[in-house]
Amino acid sequence: MSVKFKAQAKRNPQDITLPERYYAASVADGEVDLDILAEQIAYECTVTESDCYAVLLSLERNIINSLNQGRIVKLGRLGNFQIGISSSGVDTPEEVNATLITKSRVLFRPGKRLKQLLLVLSYKKAS
Repeated sequence: MSVKFKAQAKRNPQDITLPERYYAASVADGEVDLDILAEQIAYECTVTESDCYAVLLSLERNIINSLNQGRIVKLGRLGNFQIGISSSGVDTPEEVNATLITKSRVLFRPGKRLKQLLLVLSYKKAS
């Protein structure tokens, strides 16, 4: 299997007068949702599809709850989730407060096996 990509035109944000350049951009080839994951997992083991689905929904709920409490969620070999934030800068540490936060995001740090996947991917230009 190969990851599909297409050519995508982009302008230089530092100098928009320059001509566009073309870059490779990945193209999704379908999607897998919780229902499909539950079905696939059930097929590979002795757990029923509905039990797998319930576990996946519970995992999602617990990841969200833990991130909301500021915890790092470690999913073993899969990787880790953590909240990251961006803020405006000020001159002294005493001036730093929650109103300076401009953006938050979920960070994912892949485990070793996912990182290794990136080293062996093959690519195919989408038609």
